[in-house]
Amino acid sequence: MAELLTGFHSGAAARRARRRVLRRLWLRDGGGARGAALRELAERAGVPVADAKHGDAPAGADAWPQGVALEAGALPRLGLAEALAAPPRLPGARLLVALDGVEDPQNFGAIARVAEAAGADALLVASRRQAPASSAASRASAGALEHLPLIQAPNLARALRELAQAGHWIFGADSEEGEDLYALAAGALTGNAVLVLGAEGRGLRAGILARLDRRLRIPMAGRVASLNVAAAAAVVLFEIARQRRIPSENR
Repeated sequence: MAELLTGFHSGAAARRARRRVLRRLWLRDGGGARGAALRELAERAGVPVADAKHGDAPAGADAWPQGVALEAGALPRLGLAEALAAPPRLPGARLLVALDGVEDPQNFGAIARVAEAAGADALLVASRRQAPASSAASRASAGALEHLPLIQAPNLARALRELAQAGHWIFGADSEEGEDLYALAAGALTGNAVLVLGAEGRGLRAGILARLDRRLRIPMAGRVASLNVAAAAAVVLFEIARQRRIPSENR
């Protein structure tokens, strides 16, 4: 199934990551300086380049960010066993981010951007009730989704159980009943781990809550009771990253 990745960042990231089948690069009015740079990358890779004014161009060319669109195949999905067979991205421990019903592509993409930047190994999503890894999500991720492996599980609760059996701690973001993120004992967030994030408003489902080892709450000093799920992901993931970078003798 073909997808249309619009904007320079998505197109350039897809070219660098080389995880998709790249079919054609479309440029509107040359795409400007960035379009010219992407044209050069595409031509080196043997990807055809076409003018968006042609009659066979995909619809919506007038609204393409930076006048750039890349026609590409879908992102590959990994099975859980395949993902666990790969070595961790950073030395020491694996970190996965699981999404429980995050249906908004902007949040999906923003979480992928944060997860990739924080050193996560992969994004774990269920087959149903989940935003697709679409062109909108890729654009919202600023291209990070092109680099972050995607694990698709038929059943998220079952996948979490298998990850726990494989030696992973299962953490969940819970703005109401979680433990204070900054009051945890030193090193509490190290080791192989999965951070589970729920949908806006609804949060984590009961069946997912039952799989958690710990619920984590971001302490709020203002009058706002909680953060957007992507903002919460950034806070928790970078606290995990911070703990993992502290030398063991200083914990």
